[in-house]
Amino acid sequence: MAERVTFSVESAGGAGTVSVEYERLGAGAPLLLLHGIGHHWQAWQPVLEILAGEREVIAVDLPGFGASSALPAGCAYDLATVGPVLGGLCEALDLDRPHVAGNSLGGLLALELGRRKLVRSVTALSPAGFWNEAERRYAFGTLMAMRRGAEALPLPTIEWLSRSPAGRAALTSTIYARPGRRSPEAVVAETLALRRAAGFRATLAAGRRVLFTDDVPDLPVTVAWGTRDRLLLRRQGPRAKRALPSARLVRLPGCGHVPMNDDPALVARVLLDGSR
Repeated sequence: MAERVTFSVESAGGAGTVSVEYERLGAGAPLLLLHGIGHHWQAWQPVLEILAGEREVIAVDLPGFGASSALPAGCAYDLATVGPVLGGLCEALDLDRPHVAGNSLGGLLALELGRRKLVRSVTALSPAGFWNEAERRYAFGTLMAMRRGAEALPLPTIEWLSRSPAGRAALTSTIYARPGRRSPEAVVAETLALRRAAGFRATLAAGRRVLFTDDVPDLPVTVAWGTRDRLLLRRQGPRAKRALPSARLVRLPGCGHVPMNDDPALVARVLLDGSR
C-alpha cells in the first residue's frame, strides 16, 4: 500500500514543504525508481515484484505528478531545483546513496542525482536530455498532444477505450510498443495522471533549455533504449554514450519509450545488473 512522506524544501520565497507518495517493498540494497513526465509510480508495477526479490524498491510519484503535491510556489521544475529536492526525499526516507533508475524525465533526474554523487549507481531508460532541437520539438509536441487528448476525453470515453486492445493502443501506443499488454485499469489511471499532473507544463517549459552534456564519472551508469521508442528516438542512445563514455549502453529489442510494460523480465534484468 502506498505511503506518504512530507519534508522541507527551499524555494525562491523561502522554505516550503512537499508531500511525496511512494511504494516501498522488498529487501536488499535500496533502488529508487523515478517515472517519466505525466506518469506516476505505477509505471513500474510490471517489474516491481521481480525487483523486490533482490532489492528494497522505492517507487515514487515525482513532485507535481501522480498523488504527490506540487513544488512550493517559487520552485522551478528544473534540474537545479528538482535534483536537491530528490536529495531531500532520500534523506526523509532514510536512504543513504541508493541505487537509482529512471525512465524518460526520471532517467534525466537519475543522471542528475549521479552527477551530484547522491546515489551509488544510475540506470536510465530512454533518458531525456540527449536530443537535438528538432527531436526535442517533436517530443514536446507529441507530449502536449497527449496531454490535450487526456484533458479533452470524458472519463466514460477513456474507460470505454481501455476495454479493448485497440482502444488501449489509441490511448497509449506513443509510449508502449505493446499497449495491449497494459491492463484497462492501468490505462485509465495513467491517462488521468497525465490529465491531472500539476507539474506537467512547468516541467516542459524548463526542459526547453536542457541538454545533458556532463559525464558521470566514478559511478556505474547504464543507459538503455527501446528499439521501438516513438517519443525519444533510439538514435539518442549513441549520443548519450558519447556524453557518458564510461556508461554501458543497452539495447531493448521490441520495447517502446516506457519499456517496463513491454518486456518486464528484460527490463528487470537490466535494472538489477545496473544496480550491483
